[in-house]
Amino acid sequence: MNTAGNYLFIYRNDKWDLPKGKIEKDEKVKEAAVREVEEECGIKVSRLNEKICKTYHVYINRGDIVLKKTHWFKMDCKGKEKLKPQKEEGITDVRWFEKEHIEPIIDNTFPSILDVLHKEKLVTNKLLPQKG
Repeated sequence: MNTAGNYLFIYRNDKWDLPKGKIEKDEKVKEAAVREVEEECGIKVSRLNEKICKTYHVYINRGDIVLKKTHWFKMDCKGKEKLKPQKEEGITDVRWFEKEHIEPIIDNTFPSILDVLHKEKLVTNKLLPQKG
C-alpha cells in the first residue's frame, strides 16, 4: 500500500496479479516477499507489516505439476516512485489501484488472488465471480 492507501498490482500472462515469487536458497520468507515486490515492481518497500494469509495454487513447470504455497504480507511504500514492471518475468504493467476501483482486478485475476483480496476485505462474496 502506498501513502495514499492504494494497492499495487501487476499484469502478467493476461491477468492481474499480486507480486510474488520464489524463495531463494537460505532466504527467509519475509525477505523473499520484500525482494520480489521490489524486483517485480521497481519500488522500495518501506515497511513489511503483518501476514495476511497463505494460499496454494497448482501450475505446470516443464511438464511437472507443482503445488505452490504463497505467503502474503501487507507492505508499505513511501513516496511516488515510478513503477517499473520486470519485463524479463513477463510483467507488462504495474499499477496502483484505489480500493474503490479494483473491478478490473476482480474481473480478471486468479482464485488465489481473490482469496487474498477477500481476507483484506477488498472484495466480498457478492463481488466474486459466479461459478458454473
